[in-house]
Amino acid sequence: MKSGIDRRAVLRGMGTAMALPWLEAMMPTGTGRVARAASRAAAVSPARLAFLFMPNGVHAPEWIPGRGRGDSPTGAVPLPDRLPTLLEPFDRIREHVSIHTGLGHENARPLGDGPGDHARSAACFLTGAHPRKTAGRDIMNGISIDQQLAEHFRGTTRFSSLELGCEPAMTAGTCDSGYSCAYSANIAWRSPRSPVAKETSPRAVFERLFMTGPRGESEAARSRRLRRRQSILDVVRSDARRISAGLGGRDREKLEEYLDGVRGIESRIEKVESAAQDPSGWGLDKLPRGVPGDYREHVELMGDLMALAFRLDLTRVCSFMWANEGSNRTFPEIDVREGHHHLSHHAGDEGKIEAIRRINRWQNERFANLVLNFQSIETGPDRTLLDDSLICFGGAIADGNRHDHHDLPIVVAGRGGGAASGRLVRHERRTPLCDLFVSMGRAAGAPIDRFGDSRGAATL
Repeated sequence: MKSGIDRRAVLRGMGTAMALPWLEAMMPTGTGRVARAASRAAAVSPARLAFLFMPNGVHAPEWIPGRGRGDSPTGAVPLPDRLPTLLEPFDRIREHVSIHTGLGHENARPLGDGPGDHARSAACFLTGAHPRKTAGRDIMNGISIDQQLAEHFRGTTRFSSLELGCEPAMTAGTCDSGYSCAYSANIAWRSPRSPVAKETSPRAVFERLFMTGPRGESEAARSRRLRRRQSILDVVRSDARRISAGLGGRDREKLEEYLDGVRGIESRIEKVESAAQDPSGWGLDKLPRGVPGDYREHVELMGDLMALAFRLDLTRVCSFMWANEGSNRTFPEIDVREGHHHLSHHAGDEGKIEAIRRINRWQNERFANLVLNFQSIETGPDRTLLDDSLICFGGAIADGNRHDHHDLPIVVAGRGGGAASGRLVRHERRTPLCDLFVSMGRAAGAPIDRFGDSRGAATL
């Protein structure tokens, strides 16, 4: 190491401010007691919190051994040596995740409102609230946990939160038995009447993270700048060379590796934009420009962008809706040609159940890849992004065929805030999922006493 660098240093170019990854040159210098204490403090990064939503439930009988048994003991135990078939993709990440049983969302149940479980489950997932049954403009839900945490972190990062998705955000129309599409297509709610629009275009997310533009830039000037789009790395290349010249050998390698990674994401986005779009593989009527036709690439690109935003401390809160609730997309890459929602109502048909098994395994493989990516990213001496993160993955429907909302499929990855991992956590039956959200918020340093319908804090 030749010289010190401020942890908030950025690479600058025309209309671009690109944050730097963690480097050894960012550590305080010296060998005295104060320097050592500063080094220890620098090694502990704030917790990042992500909430990943999957629709339509799972094939519950094969998710966790003993699911639904009232006599199962509560408490945390090591994950079993052999996981159920649907969870075998988690073998690669077993030391990094905890699988939770017994959690539920009472307010996703009808409670006198009749059909509409899909809309209620998405609306309730992060709010714990029972949405008003309406297809009109008088929607009413609750504030979501990600937005409450975003308010806690507001001002500490460039973005208070990041909202991602792979299917369009909607705020009008009827999507489920008299419920507004706003409920089915959104999990982040800034206020009871205002969902937060999610971004589905990887290019738009990438530009939001990096293409900041000069202060006071007009919309017309921004449009001209983006039309002349250059690679992010071309724009900041001279600044990168300047900083690299002052680094030691290992830091130069880290910087180069980081820049290569960013360019890799940029290249994947460019490939998506140049490829012919085939909506039939999605099960959607059309795809917006810049949205991948390959669902696997879409999910993984958005996950990589989330990891990049967390790595650079551009935000500490993210929600990611893998698909809208009730999504009927197909999965031709695993030879599932019928729609997901249609298959979830299998009524015991073994062919449909096998297709749901394949979809669930596919989802868990994507999640395992995301967790391993977080584990591969350094954020400090002997620390990775996974050590600084809590990633909640699941949904608010358990068995997709039965539309039940107890014993939900919930997995938490990471050790942010000192959380344990590698465990099967059995909660008391029908423990509010909001209890887990309270624990996640407290682990991130947010002073949360109650949230939604929580009764306290759940074992994390």
